[in-house]
Amino acid sequence: MIRLFEHKKVLVIGAGVSGFAAAKIAKSFGATVILSDAKNESDIKYNFDELRKLGIDLKFGKQDESQLEGVDCVIVSPAVPIRIPILQAALNKKIPVISEVELAFKLAKSPICAVTGTNGKTTTVTLLGLLLQKKFKKVGVGGNIGVALSEVALEVGAGGIIAAEISSYQMEATNNFKPHISAILNVTPDHLKRHGSMEVYQAMKEKIFAQESAEDFLVLNFDDEKVKEIKSRANCRTFYFSRKKILDEGAFLRDNKLVIKVDGEHELCTVDELGIKGAHNVENALAASLMAYLAGVKIDGIVDVLKTFQGVEHRIEFVREIDGVKYYNDSKATNTDSAIKALETFDGHINLIAGGDDKLTDLTDFLKLVNERVDNLILVGDAAKRFKSAAIESGFDVEKIFDAGYSMEKAVDIAKKISRPPQVVLLSPACASFDMYDNFEERGKDFKKIVGEKK
Repeated sequence: MIRLFEHKKVLVIGAGVSGFAAAKIAKSFGATVILSDAKNESDIKYNFDELRKLGIDLKFGKQDESQLEGVDCVIVSPAVPIRIPILQAALNKKIPVISEVELAFKLAKSPICAVTGTNGKTTTVTLLGLLLQKKFKKVGVGGNIGVALSEVALEVGAGGIIAAEISSYQMEATNNFKPHISAILNVTPDHLKRHGSMEVYQAMKEKIFAQESAEDFLVLNFDDEKVKEIKSRANCRTFYFSRKKILDEGAFLRDNKLVIKVDGEHELCTVDELGIKGAHNVENALAASLMAYLAGVKIDGIVDVLKTFQGVEHRIEFVREIDGVKYYNDSKATNTDSAIKALETFDGHINLIAGGDDKLTDLTDFLKLVNERVDNLILVGDAAKRFKSAAIESGFDVEKIFDAGYSMEKAVDIAKKISRPPQVVLLSPACASFDMYDNFEERGKDFKKIVGEKK
């Protein structure tokens, strides 16, 4: 690694969490580092004093080929598409372009357990990290979960293990990433603006296991047809998990009990004993448990964690009860499939706050469930107009649709005014957050703050 950067000139594209980490790491290994972002510094909510003190050259605004002069390597943040002109110019000049995830793999001295999928990644990886602690003294959790994977890799060092959440964005500029155990939870329409088609989106997901070989493992969702058939393209040992079918081998649900059947059969716990609720979380628990078992975690340790883990922030998170009405924060539902899973968690009588930065995905299945389980629909953000039109066309009563504009405060006020027991108020946007917030975490925290202040 020292040889990779010592006396080299490194250009980092994108001043987010991953870009910060990559720039500092490259500098620590002796590189001359430039960090470039197309935004103006005033538009980025980070303090760059630390980087300036380290002697990292910061460039904001217009990016052009002149920034590539003398550059030996380009590291790209996941938020930056590989198609932008400066990266295409680097590739044309045969300058190596790698993702921050690939940098993490080069740094890692411990095996990586990597999870991707359209939905469920954060819950699965958080749970996996806790499960791995039952065997390993040093466990790192990072990636798309909010902590740069390269920093985690350095922190863990040798003799530990790393649980990594991997997005399709992170795989776009990745070619040699090789986890020891990987999992694909599901593949449904998402990020089509970035990738252009479902075929490209799925191809990015499949890069997670592309370098794995016979000594490695791949865990796949048997119940997802797009994921199930991936097995034929894997060169490693592959196992399925299933909530719907009893498998000859893998992890599955039988008589309401989670079971692992690999080198013997092991019952874990019942669905009712799981700390996390909902059918989607049964799938997440099966996937994480199977990965942990393949990593060497004992069954009793797995059971302990499954019974005590309560889930992650912003994913069907109970916030507060007001006048007998419970409020739930599901800001992490940035697509329709994730919002569907949230709607399925409740029996009905939902007052749903939805909308945001529209991903333009098909709304048919989402609105079918909205018609079955939602009493009132409160819409926010850029997507409000399209969602309202589609909801009316699907048969939803126009009198039960409310437009809160670009105000979460107004959305909560509307919800409080119209909600009565046994109704629940659910923020499950089915959209990204970028029209109103920097990320889904900021959106969820704002919702919780507003709900918490209501009298």
